[in-house]
Amino acid sequence: MLKGKKILLGITGSIAAYKSAVLIRLLVKEGAHVKVVMTESATQFATALSLSVLSKNPVNIDFASDSNWNNHVKLGEWADVFLIAPATANSLSKMAYGICDNLFIAVYLSSRCPVIIAPAMDLDMYKHPTTVANLAKLSSYGDVVIPAEKGELASGLEGEGRMAEPESLVTFLNDHFKTKNKKTNTRRTKNKILGKKALITAGPTYEAIDPVRFIGNHASGRMGFVLAEEMARRGAEVTLVTGPTNLQIDNPGVKRVDVVTAEDMYKKCVSVVKSMDLIIMSAAVADFTPVDVASQKVKKNGQHMMVKLKPTKDILKELGTKKSKGQFVVGFALETENEIKNAKAKIKKKNLDLIVLNSLRDKGAGFKTDTNRVTIIDRGNKMNEYELKSKELVAVDIANEINERIQYKRLKLSK
Repeated sequence: MLKGKKILLGITGSIAAYKSAVLIRLLVKEGAHVKVVMTESATQFATALSLSVLSKNPVNIDFASDSNWNNHVKLGEWADVFLIAPATANSLSKMAYGICDNLFIAVYLSSRCPVIIAPAMDLDMYKHPTTVANLAKLSSYGDVVIPAEKGELASGLEGEGRMAEPESLVTFLNDHFKTKNKKTNTRRTKNKILGKKALITAGPTYEAIDPVRFIGNHASGRMGFVLAEEMARRGAEVTLVTGPTNLQIDNPGVKRVDVVTAEDMYKKCVSVVKSMDLIIMSAAVADFTPVDVASQKVKKNGQHMMVKLKPTKDILKELGTKKSKGQFVVGFALETENEIKNAKAKIKKKNLDLIVLNSLRDKGAGFKTDTNRVTIIDRGNKMNEYELKSKELVAVDIANEINERIQYKRLKLSK
């Protein structure tokens, strides 16, 4: 999908800039036309000469070079997409507040194409409230933020802050163009998620057999947690209702509510749903629960044990069929056969606006993985298939799909 596409690559002063050469090589190999604009500090980590050779275009650093004026407006108009990788905390701050003291920022401010940002910094910088706020502000402008990955950092610490790998960025760009129409050279999309209230469910539910044993599933909750992070980054006020999980979340835009059983999750969702604009049900809720729960641990006596089960309440169907005007409901479907047919039937049966389908037959998708491969289908049967990628990037894709379809709500400004 990148053949003939015009990619403007922005590079700022992070050690991750050394990956730029690999990224450019991959983009050119895919048939893309690449131009580079970089900050002065970025030249300490990647040489303009090598990037020029790989991109087959001069690298832009200053407003003027060799007695020629580098036209920041023309660069922004030229591109189909402006990919900023790596984006440092310093540059993010300047982008968020329009502090135009170099060519890179001038190009960013004057660009009309979609902007995709891949941050790179140490974990404490990445989690600092100012960085979180700046990323949220940039998201509010319609820029797409590619979450930093976890791993070994230049400081020697381990955690979030690594720039997404070049291969991941290329995959994301391919999906970006695959799901967009031909009019790619337009101003970035308005962020309609900003100001919305979102209910997101995550994780499994545990249905007790006795005080020790339960019926559950292998869901980790990771998809719901990264979705909560992504929606909060875009300015939503998120209520995350999660079943049992070891995952943590410290985003101030996310209110976490812990539950155990399907009944617990049902009651909590029903109690808050009327105030919600977005409902995203990614939890793997148990379909059945024991009819009777033993008050004491059931002893093994050499005999077969029979556990009679009854259906749990269908939370998604309840919220979908009773949704109020303006609410947008997203369901998830994990299938093992007849995937598309079953997912489309679920949209109609449960009155959904969007469904996220993944199959256990796809390697790297499903439970207990850091990656997923999804197909997203709307109520009009428009379908977009995405490549295998990290769940953080899948969350970005899902948020983009939601943003395209939800109603815009003008925020009331306080006096």
